[in-house]
Amino acid sequence: MVENRVMQQSSAVRFISNNGIAEVTICREEALNALNREVLDSLETILEGLERAFRHGQDTGMYANIRAVVIRGAGKAFVAGADIKLMQNASGVELERFIEHGQGIMRQIEMLPLPVIALVDGFAIGGGMELALACDLIIATERAKFGQAEVNLGIIPGFGGTQRLTRRAGVGAAKRLIYSGETISGEEAYRLGIAEFFVSSDRAEEKLKELTDTLLSRGPIAIACAKRAIEVGESGGKVYGLESEREQFLVSFNSKDAAEGLAAFAEKRKPKFEGK
Repeated sequence: MVENRVMQQSSAVRFISNNGIAEVTICREEALNALNREVLDSLETILEGLERAFRHGQDTGMYANIRAVVIRGAGKAFVAGADIKLMQNASGVELERFIEHGQGIMRQIEMLPLPVIALVDGFAIGGGMELALACDLIIATERAKFGQAEVNLGIIPGFGGTQRLTRRAGVGAAKRLIYSGETISGEEAYRLGIAEFFVSSDRAEEKLKELTDTLLSRGPIAIACAKRAIEVGESGGKVYGLESEREQFLVSFNSKDAAEGLAAFAEKRKPKFEGK
């Protein structure tokens, strides 16, 4: 077992590396974890470190040997939106940069060659819902509240909500939630296909461990390749997706992990994947 390693990325974001799992906690409880520049900057640094470590092995510190990422919020919110005060006081140019920055972070999560799980046990509103939507898998509890509430402020989602909500829940559900600005429960988010899992709050940690244990037992190269092929198909369409699937299949097949997996199957034992 790997010893727990803790890094305080900033006062707003805590990073914990523990036995192959990176836990990223947004810690602005007084603002319901609203996304401001400090949070976005910290997330960007963490994501860049994880990407660099996985792809190039250039980091032997906190980001090394990570196989899955969990994003959560401290207190009673996951993330209750973007920083309204920042948006009120920003100039047009500053606001455009803020939106570009937020979109860039969400895209980094999508492109990260690691599975990213959002644990939503509270408010995931506006930018918070957009952050969850950028993750690969969402665990929602009965305390979760989802909503693209921007229309209540006279604006629309800016961190990718119009695109990712449509892809997860369908055009009709996306229009309903974005046009109305209504808030829905974790159970309804699960029913609509927004969340992959719905559990009681007291079982959230158990479900998270069950899911991360499963991911840790699978081939990390295979998961990265599958994530890449799925993303190409989502953004470029089926033809490009099939081409990417073929390419990524060969990448995974030529890895040491594939040789280990095939050998383990033939020898009727559990494989020991190393991410190589």
